[in-house]
Amino acid sequence: MANDTLLQLELPGIRKLKSGKVREIFDLGDRLLFVATDRISAFDVIMPNGIPRKGEVLTQISYFWFGQFEAFQPHHLISRAGDPLPPSLQPYAPQLARRSMIVKKAQPLAIECVVRGYLAGSGWKEYRERQTVCGIRLPAGLKESSELPEPIFTPATKAESGHDENISFEQAAGLVGGDIAEQARAASLRAYNFARDYARQRGIIIADTKFEFGMLDGELILIDEVLTPDSSRFWPADQYQPGKGQASFDKQFVRDYLETLDWNKTPPGPMLPADVIAKSQAKYLEAYERLTGTALSGVGG
Repeated sequence: MANDTLLQLELPGIRKLKSGKVREIFDLGDRLLFVATDRISAFDVIMPNGIPRKGEVLTQISYFWFGQFEAFQPHHLISRAGDPLPPSLQPYAPQLARRSMIVKKAQPLAIECVVRGYLAGSGWKEYRERQTVCGIRLPAGLKESSELPEPIFTPATKAESGHDENISFEQAAGLVGGDIAEQARAASLRAYNFARDYARQRGIIIADTKFEFGMLDGELILIDEVLTPDSSRFWPADQYQPGKGQASFDKQFVRDYLETLDWNKTPPGPMLPADVIAKSQAKYLEAYERLTGTALSGVGG
C-alpha cells in the first residue's frame, strides 16, 4: 500500500548513494532519485517508528514550492508531481508513490543557507547572550519569537551527525567563495520573502527555513527539499504571540512527549505512542492543506 508507513527503502538493482535522517538518495545515472521516508528524528535521534504519510507531505510541499519559484529561481527538479515513474522504477511504484522526486545532479554547497525572520531556536539563545544572531547585531529589547526588523541570512556548516553549527557570512564565504556566498544569500532571502508573504496569507508564519543550493554547469541552483515543516519553523498565525515559544506544524508533539520521558536523548530513541503519531500526522497534513488550499489525497499516484 502506498500509504503504509515507509521507514526503510531498498531498490534492488538501483544504487543507493545516501541514507539521511529522512531521505534516501539513489543514483539513476545522469539523474538522482530522492525519496522521503516517514522517519522522524528529534534531538538528532531517529525514532524507531515514524509518522505515516510524512514523506508524502514533505515531497508534495516541495513540489508545490518549486512550482511557485519557477519564474525566478533555477532548481534541480526534473519530475512533476503527477508524472509517471520511468520504466526502471515502475516495479517500485507502491513504495515511491507521491514521495519521490527525480532531480538533476548538482554539486552541493558546503553550507546550509538559513534565513530567519523571527527570533527562535539557536538564534534566540545567541541573542540572549550577545544581542546577535550569527554575529549579526540586532536591536535591543526583542523577545522570544519576535519578528526581526528584516529577515537575516545566517549560514551554518553541514554536520554529518549532530547539530549544524552557525557561522558568520565571512566564514561561509571562506568555505564556498565570496561570489557564490553572495549569490546564495540573495537567492535565499528572495525565496524566503516570497514564501513568507504567500504563507502568511494562508495562516502560516514561516519563522525560519533552511535552503540547500548546489552548482550545476556554473550556475547556482536550489536543491533538496524546500520550505517543508522539517526544514522550516511553521507557526499558526492565529496563535502567534511573541514572548514565548510558539505552537508549530512540525515535530512539536514528538518533542513535547520526549521531554516527559526519562530518556537521555541518545540512540536508541523510544517508541512513539499512537496519539503522538496521530497528532503529528494531522499537523503535517494541515500544513500541506493550508499552503496549497487542497487536502492531500489519500490515493497513491
